[in-house]
Amino acid sequence: MRSALSGVALVALCLTSLAGCGGREMSTGEIVGPARPAASVDATLVAAHRAWNDLARANAIAEGPPGRRILFGDLHVHTTFSIDAFVFALPLFSGEGAHPPADACDFARYCSGVDFFSINDHAEGLTPDRWRATIDSIRACNARAGDPEDPDLVAFMGYEWTQAGRTPEEHYGHKNVIYEGLGDEQLPARPITSLPDGTMDRARGMGAAGLLEALPRVGGGYADFLWWVRRMSETPDCPRDVSSPDLSPDCRENAETPGVLFRKLAESGLEPLVIPHGLGWGIHAPPGARLDNQLTRAFHDPARQRLLEVYSGHGNSEEFRARPDVTRDLAVCTPPTPDYLPCCWRAGEIVRSRCPDPASAACAERVEEARALALRAGIAPHLVLPDTRPEDWLDCDQCRDCFKPAMNLRPGETAQYSLAVSSFSEPGPDGAPQRFQFGFIASSDNHAARPGTGYKQYARREMTDARGLASPAWDRLLRGWIQGRQRDPLRAQPALDEQERGLRGLLDVEREASFMYPGGLVAVHSTGRSREQVFAALEQRRVYGTSGPRILLWFDLLNGPRGLVPMGGAVGLDEPPRFRVRAVGSFEQRPGCPPESHAALGTERLERLCRGECYRPGDQRRPIEEVHVVRVRPQRFPGEPVASLVEDPWRVLPCGGDTAGCEVFFEDADFTRDTAYYVRALESPSPAINGANVRVELDGDGNAIASRPCFGDYRTGASDDCLADVNERAWSSPIFVDRRR
Repeated sequence: MRSALSGVALVALCLTSLAGCGGREMSTGEIVGPARPAASVDATLVAAHRAWNDLARANAIAEGPPGRRILFGDLHVHTTFSIDAFVFALPLFSGEGAHPPADACDFARYCSGVDFFSINDHAEGLTPDRWRATIDSIRACNARAGDPEDPDLVAFMGYEWTQAGRTPEEHYGHKNVIYEGLGDEQLPARPITSLPDGTMDRARGMGAAGLLEALPRVGGGYADFLWWVRRMSETPDCPRDVSSPDLSPDCRENAETPGVLFRKLAESGLEPLVIPHGLGWGIHAPPGARLDNQLTRAFHDPARQRLLEVYSGHGNSEEFRARPDVTRDLAVCTPPTPDYLPCCWRAGEIVRSRCPDPASAACAERVEEARALALRAGIAPHLVLPDTRPEDWLDCDQCRDCFKPAMNLRPGETAQYSLAVSSFSEPGPDGAPQRFQFGFIASSDNHAARPGTGYKQYARREMTDARGLASPAWDRLLRGWIQGRQRDPLRAQPALDEQERGLRGLLDVEREASFMYPGGLVAVHSTGRSREQVFAALEQRRVYGTSGPRILLWFDLLNGPRGLVPMGGAVGLDEPPRFRVRAVGSFEQRPGCPPESHAALGTERLERLCRGECYRPGDQRRPIEEVHVVRVRPQRFPGEPVASLVEDPWRVLPCGGDTAGCEVFFEDADFTRDTAYYVRALESPSPAINGANVRVELDGDGNAIASRPCFGDYRTGASDDCLADVNERAWSSPIFVDRRR
């Protein structure tokens, strides 16, 4: 197993030894904007109360506004203190330059206008100095927020534990670790990485002359990068036999597995939230990866790991599909179906198209060889034919009927799969199997210090993580080095091993760009705006996620043992459960930025951060088109097929398109076993960045025949936002209803 960024670190260390000198520490930046005016902050609550009153009148609702207010935030934000974010900010990728932590504070206040956010830079790149500097910046952001009991903005401190395994058995994925407080006693002395001990030591002495030849004269941002990685290499690994609180603040603390991570978090005495994210994202997870391997007492801590990021700017990890990498032998390349084209199969067809005689036995042998090599290539099947372009691969390995899907969706890592699986090897005291009980959130996973980018669908290159080489010249120079050289155009060849590729994996972003979106939001039902109240709502799973718009959503079980049970709750019942859903669409946006944003940031900073557009709601709300109810019944015996347990949608409840919102009810008369229920509220269609992904063209039989990817490089114009209509949506947290035993 290895960190997703360990290859980057290894190659970068080699560069450091070759490049020698130069570079400097990057500043955390300067926060410019003061707290937002009280009227602006209060406007959110006023608008929510008005929406509730309109909904009440339209649906004859008798009770008054709910006691908890809905606040919106982003719990997954990277700055250029993350290695990948820094690389993509370089001129090689037409990068904007550094976006340090201070940018996140100003963007959250005056561009997106969110109520809270967290910083989650990759732990691997956070040297001791940068960890402490980030804490200072987050404290400075909160210091401007006004009354701690009623701040305009809450900024949380955190980091990302970034693990990816080479095989399904040793893959655990990425997790954000987020802390409630900001005092010295409320934060750890260092973040915890997923690097195996000795990773940095093994990097020394390895050559990387190829990349040096490809880069321009070392200087500026490139030299800063090499200087930074040298600092990482100089940080020693912490001793393994010393308890976490007793370690020096100046060593690098590593945890290769979730079990080690949770043990170290327990040793610290702190109670952070640990939020898995990006699970379905196939550029990290190998084919066949499944969450079952984490459903153990050692690898899952239900007290800390209470939430799951179901959607981000890197795609939707909600929807399970019964694909071959979950249901069949991974050593067999299965034929395409009307809704799915395996990349291994496509590799064979590309080779077939090159055969002088496609009907010959020699061609058939080469086709089978290509399929086998593509299967063996794991997350990079396209590299078995390095002379191909993204268009050649059509939409292979993609989910055609998913909403804003993650690239190369891994069904066994999805939110629906997490609700369906059970572990029977370690039952609880009552004999019940162990299960995940996640609340659902969404966030951005933005890598340019921009929390909450999904308020408008604009500036694709800046508001998403779509990246690419800056020019045709760079393409000609680097493509062969990135993908490898085609030795024989008539047959496939083994793909370069991930560790061999190293930093080159970061450059291979062509297909990914079509699956990058403006970020989602996490919404909390909170008793107030304070840090403690927001964090309590997160811990209680009184949360939901949206794909970016600020949809208002309430989902309640009406006949709980003690009355109403809100989303995120867990109860036992011996009668059919009855539910109520209330949903109100988001505001249509007015163009530009409000005067307060101009006054707070000034013209130059406003343009660099917000790119001319801010969250600026009008008076009209988008209608809610329908509500989908998803029913998932967890496994009752080992091996019970998950495909039969996920019912999506189980019910579709029309809403009539009223801009006042929607109130619907449903009951499960067939309630006979433990069940999790959640809902999706869908807005009417609206244009969205990458709404059509690679823009595949199908023939009359549903077969893919052409694609037009939305590149993040020079091939797709910077002004082309690749818009296509989608139903933006909100996902409630599940309500877990067990059949009383």
